[in-house]
Amino acid sequence: MNKSLKHNIILIGFMGSGKTSVGEHLAKMMNYRFQDTDLLIEQRERDTINQIFRNKGEEYFRDVETNLLTELQNGLNNTVLSTGGGMPLREKNRKLLKELGYVVYLRASKETTVKRLRGDTSRPLLSGEELGEKVKRLLKVRIPYYEKAAHKIIMTDDRSLEEISVLIMEAYLKQIY
Repeated sequence: MNKSLKHNIILIGFMGSGKTSVGEHLAKMMNYRFQDTDLLIEQRERDTINQIFRNKGEEYFRDVETNLLTELQNGLNNTVLSTGGGMPLREKNRKLLKELGYVVYLRASKETTVKRLRGDTSRPLLSGEELGEKVKRLLKVRIPYYEKAAHKIIMTDDRSLEEISVLIMEAYLKQIY
């Protein structure tokens, strides 16, 4: 058994990769708690992610993410944690994520991502230019950080929540036993 790994599964990936949907499903399958860092931040800040970005800026938001990860280090166990899409961009956050548990990068193709995000107006980093171009540009920057942060990469294209959850659970159990 890998004693150094905490009993948590951390889901990272781009917007629309399925972190929340898969996380909720996986947590039920494993009888783990489910938590979402964006929801935790909204509760703490008493504001939406959009408003935090608009009123205080991205750098402030990234600081709040890092502070949250630091606080979760001591109290998180038997939890599936869904993270914000930009959380692994900071080196400190990548280190904290790996210390928190088994990190799984849910990867979706650009085409799948665009299909899932079309019509979604709740994501501050997607406003402005054409969605396909924005997604392509952001993925190009973020993929190397996601890959550095992950213990395991799972493609989500054309897979059900059940299939993805089983793949994660099998990989995770191999690590802890």
